[in-house]
Amino acid sequence: MKTMTCKQLGGACDIKFSAETFEELAEKSKLHGMEMFQKQDPDHLEAMQKVMALMQQPQAMQAWFDTKKQEFDALADD
Repeated sequence: MKTMTCKQLGGACDIKFSAETFEELAEKSKLHGMEMFQKQDPDHLEAMQKVMALMQQPQAMQAWFDTKKQEFDALADD
């Protein structure tokens, strides 16, 4: 089990997500992002705009995703 924060995943807060795989962690982060979007949290909305901009450039988005996965893989197990 490894843990990363919302900020480490490109978000805006220090909430922690723990998971066995990066894909599972990314899904938890996505659900958190959807919740913050529904609440119209300004800090999260700003972070989401940055990710949305990356999504317009598939190679940049893949590079970002790969970097975050490498960060996850390098973490020690909790």
